[in-house]
Amino acid sequence: MSSELVILIGTAASLGFVHTILGPDHYVPFIVLSRARGWSALRTSLITFVCGVGHVLSSIVLGFIGIALGIAVFKLEGIESFRGDVATWFVIIFGFTYFIWGLHRAIRNKPHRHVHVHAGGEGHSYEDAAGHTHDEDTGKVNVTPWVLFIIFVLGPCEPLIPLIMYPAARGSIMDVVIVAAVFGGVTVLTMLGTVLLSYYGLSRLPFRRFERYAHAIAGLAIFLCGGAMKLLGL
Repeated sequence: MSSELVILIGTAASLGFVHTILGPDHYVPFIVLSRARGWSALRTSLITFVCGVGHVLSSIVLGFIGIALGIAVFKLEGIESFRGDVATWFVIIFGFTYFIWGLHRAIRNKPHRHVHVHAGGEGHSYEDAAGHTHDEDTGKVNVTPWVLFIIFVLGPCEPLIPLIMYPAARGSIMDVVIVAAVFGGVTVLTMLGTVLLSYYGLSRLPFRRFERYAHAIAGLAIFLCGGAMKLLGL
């Protein structure tokens, strides 16, 4: 293994980690939606993994097409930038739409009080938080993971293109594969680690009183995440 390849591998691993941690879109949607929709840890991990792989593979495929066609790196970066803008707007639109839907759901399912009278005239009342159901309880096809997958396939891995172009210019396709695999593996593992740490952390917090607004909060968080991507270039 050449010293240049060792440096590229280290750079790919570092950029994969930093790129993921600094991009809230890599983990915020999974964290808030898993909480709102009652996903299990296994289901959350599976959805995160599939979206992460799709996110990385889309840029890898684009990079290999560029290598095969001899497209200059700045042109590929332009394509990635355009994909990034499209993905950002999808996140914003999805978050806002989900927020409105969640708010409507919360208002519609406003808790109401029941009065239960026992024999002899004694009675008690209790509040019923009606209407909160998880995905597993509905029996309906859930489109949310598919929306996330599409967004992540559209979303680019900007640092990856320059990384794989250097070994490609030296004519070493195997080095390209190794660098891409390291970057992709670190990216997906960082996504999984961040999401699962937050998943188990949030499960210990008392959110019972806000449960009715879980979907609205999730949508707002995703919307703000998209806004940060657009305004701050995250």
